[in-house]
Amino acid sequence: MMMHFLYLAGTWFLFASILATLGLFLYDWLQKDRQITGKHVVVTGGSSGIGKSVAISAAKRGAHVTIIARNAKRLEEATQEISKAVIDSSQKVQYLSLDLSSDYAVVEKALWSLEDEAGPIFMLINCAGGAVCGKLEDTSASDIQGQISMNFLSSVYPTKALVGRMKSRGEGIIVITGSVASLFGIYGFSIYSSTKFALRGFAEALHMETKPYGVSVTLSFPPDTDTPGFANENKSKPMETRLISESGGLVNPDVVAEKTMSDALRGKFFSFVGFEGGIVSAVCAGMSPPSSFTALVIQVLLMGPLRLVSAGLLLHFNGIVNKCKHDRNKNKKLE
Repeated sequence: MMMHFLYLAGTWFLFASILATLGLFLYDWLQKDRQITGKHVVVTGGSSGIGKSVAISAAKRGAHVTIIARNAKRLEEATQEISKAVIDSSQKVQYLSLDLSSDYAVVEKALWSLEDEAGPIFMLINCAGGAVCGKLEDTSASDIQGQISMNFLSSVYPTKALVGRMKSRGEGIIVITGSVASLFGIYGFSIYSSTKFALRGFAEALHMETKPYGVSVTLSFPPDTDTPGFANENKSKPMETRLISESGGLVNPDVVAEKTMSDALRGKFFSFVGFEGGIVSAVCAGMSPPSSFTALVIQVLLMGPLRLVSAGLLLHFNGIVNKCKHDRNKNKKLE
């Protein structure tokens, strides 16, 4: 009798959980993005890749857009391309040539001047960054320092310059672009993963600091994306890293940009692309704020099974590393 009752209770719980999850999925799907028509959106790293695609997405939504990077020529070319995406002739599209990681005082002064000239910055999207691949022992000290500056400080400095102003206005959106490498370490990415892990901690703490003031924080986890930065990254990528990366495929930057913008405008903390991104972000959720009640329910119900899936993926990746080592040793013996 008791076993029959437990079986019925378990079946009912499973059925109710499935219905609740489907209902929450539908609720999330029906939610609409916040409007940014007439708002000032700043995109760092906006001269190419994901940053440029994000800037185009903002322009299509009616925002005034400022892109920031170092190369003035590429910025000018990107500005012309972004200008073609505006939906109203009153929209402003401009650029600012600035090194975001070298001197905080310079960054602060430039961004405050930008607000004075072009209006309050409602949305800051940090896309500046890049990867230098290689095993730790093969990575130069200058490359280590460069990665810390490019991937970490170039997001922290502009965010620090603007977050106080956003909080005082009681509104704003900050996007931090991490990586799937923010969630687990990958062969050949010992330094890159470290900087992206740091951005995750930064985003989590910042979320707690800003939420009471009406400012939301979104942490984006782009997979491998078809950008000039990715092409440059491949030049120094070890075979192990290349084979691991290929298992996830290559995503168009416009897809990443649209998903990032939509999630940020809905106030979600995590932003990921695709089924694999969802699995990895769910199993690595930890103490991160849930992006929605739906995400929380999924994590609670599926954390155990997803841990098994992630363990399987790690076994697969480690198998790739061991095979490459074996092949390398075999080739040495044949020489």
